[in-house]
Amino acid sequence: MAHFQHILVPTDFTDTSEHALDWAIEMASCLGSSITVMHAYELPVVGLPDATLVPSAEMEVRLADASREALGKTLDRHKDCGVPIDAVLREGVAWEQINRVADEIDADLVVIGTHGRRGIARALLGSTAEKVVRSGHHAVATIRS
Repeated sequence: MAHFQHILVPTDFTDTSEHALDWAIEMASCLGSSITVMHAYELPVVGLPDATLVPSAEMEVRLADASREALGKTLDRHKDCGVPIDAVLREGVAWEQINRVADEIDADLVVIGTHGRRGIARALLGSTAEKVVRSGHHAVATIRS
């Protein structure tokens, strides 16, 4: 039986991610595990036929600050849960950063929320959870809200 000492919980600050974090906290509480909550934000780059729009330095700072603030609020909401929780913030493609952080912290389990999108919504938005499951080499639990 696997022993999950360190659980990684990626968040996009939605109710689905919050549900996954609650599930991970309950599991960590039973197993004596610690949790790392992480968020990855991506800088919007828009390609046009004759140009590329790249975010300004001010926009980059605002995105990073907003992400840091939201991650801090997530930690504050769960600070008294009885489970050691820390946070990591990254800039980059979400599924790539999730796998990278899982490797860096030697996560035993990744708990990720999934919206369960289908059809055109899934085709347009993709599935970060699916990409983590398919491309990573850590155990992954997907949690639907």
